[in-house]
Amino acid sequence: MISGCMANHAGAQQLLFDRYSKKMMGVCLRYVSNYEEAQDILQESFIKVFQKISSYEGKGSLDGWIRRIIINTALDHFRKNKDYRFQQEISEEEHAIATEMNVMENIQVKELLTIIQALPAGFRTVFNLYAVEGFSHKEIGEMLGISESTSKSQYSRARMHLQKHILAEQIL
Repeated sequence: MISGCMANHAGAQQLLFDRYSKKMMGVCLRYVSNYEEAQDILQESFIKVFQKISSYEGKGSLDGWIRRIIINTALDHFRKNKDYRFQQEISEEEHAIATEMNVMENIQVKELLTIIQALPAGFRTVFNLYAVEGFSHKEIGEMLGISESTSKSQYSRARMHLQKHILAEQIL
């Protein structure tokens, strides 16, 4: 399949896309607020995958290599659209919620994804990079062109925002 993609064979490319697109769409959905944007990122990412497949050396999993391209494309999309704010006030209500018990244990994955997608773009991006992808705040700062402390602040605020929405969902 990989050698077929390197030779630009449409069948091999379709096979690769079919094998990985659903899983990678999940990655895309974590970085944007709607399905259409996620589709755009997925499509742009797979174009990059096919253009750069010859640079894949077989070290590590193909899945991980593709995921990295997806994340970088999502970050490019994030930077290009500049619809994010890294400065947002914390209300007293959000601060109080942050001190309450962790309610994450009682929520379904699909519900959590919906809540993550509703986060402001800056919060969502830092949350995904730190909590899901495992990057350090220093690495996130370098990727996004922000300070390490801004990354930490955004992550903390994202957690508070998530807790607020999760608590609201459980009350309803």
